[in-house]
Amino acid sequence: MNNKKQIVRSVLLVFFTLLVFSHVAHKTGLAEDKDVIMEKDIIYGKGGDVELKLDLARPTTGKGPFPALIFLFGGGYRMESKKQFRREIREAAQRGYVAVTIDYRLTNVKENDKPKYIFPSQVYDAKCAVRWLRANARKYKIDKNHMGVVGFSSGANLALMLGVTDSSVGLEGDCGKMKYSSRVQAVVNLAGGTDMVMQYQIRRYYIEPYMGGNPDNLPEQYRLATPITHISKNDPPVLSMYGDMEPGLPQAEILNAKMKEIGVPHTLIIIEKKGHGAWANFSEDGPLWNFFEEHLKGD
Repeated sequence: MNNKKQIVRSVLLVFFTLLVFSHVAHKTGLAEDKDVIMEKDIIYGKGGDVELKLDLARPTTGKGPFPALIFLFGGGYRMESKKQFRREIREAAQRGYVAVTIDYRLTNVKENDKPKYIFPSQVYDAKCAVRWLRANARKYKIDKNHMGVVGFSSGANLALMLGVTDSSVGLEGDCGKMKYSSRVQAVVNLAGGTDMVMQYQIRRYYIEPYMGGNPDNLPEQYRLATPITHISKNDPPVLSMYGDMEPGLPQAEILNAKMKEIGVPHTLIIIEKKGHGAWANFSEDGPLWNFFEEHLKGD
C-alpha cells in the first residue's frame, strides 16, 4: 500500500512540475525542446511611442558564441508581423545560429488620416534590433562580429539598407544603445526593392504611404531610401533571390551590375517559373544556408 502511495505521489509531483513549467513558459514567452530555446515578445527598443518586439531562437547545445541572424518580414511596410518567420528562426537555431524575427512599425497606423510611421522609421527599427543583439551578446552567446540579415519583399529592402548604410548616412535613429554598431556582415535579399522610384512604378499602393508621397514631390527621400544609392566597396556580401516572373526583377539586375562594378560580392539567383513569393525553402540545404555558412561561420 505504501508503495502505491509513493507511486501516486511521484506521478502527481511530475504532473505538478510540468504544469508549473508550462505556466512559467506561457508567462515569460520561453519554450524549449531538445534542439532550440524559443523566447517570444522580447522588447528590443522603442520606436517613437511603440514598443518594438522580437522573437528569439537559440541552440540548446554548443558553447558558442554563435553567429546571429535577423529576419525581416515582408508585407509592403503596411501589414504582416514577425510571426511570418517564426518557423525559420527555429530552423536557424537548429543550424547553430541565434536568430530573431522582429516587428517594425507599419504604415497602416494613421494619424490625421495619414500614415504615422513612414520612412525612415522602419530602417531605424531594424538598426535598433542589430544593436540590441550586440548589447545582449553575452547573455545569448552571440558572436557580435558575425551577424547576418534575411528579408523578404519590403523586409528585403530593409535588409539591403542594413547592409549598405553606415552611420555617415544619417539613418541610425536613436533607438537602443547607440554605442553598438548596426552593421551586418552578410545580407540575403529575397525579392526586395533596390530602387524606390522603380518600386513606386510597380507597387505604388505600398510605396507611396511608406515614402510619404510620390517621387516627384520627394526626390531626396526616394534617393535616400534606395539601397543602390549607398553601395560602397566596404559593404558586406549579398545573396539575392528572385523569381523570373517577379515584376521587380530588373531592379535585381541593376543591383547586381552596380555591386559588381564597385567590387562588392553579390550573387543573383533567378528561380524559374516563380513570381514574387519565390523564396528559399529554409528547411533544406541550399544557397541561403551555404551563403551564411561561408560568410558567418567560415572564419
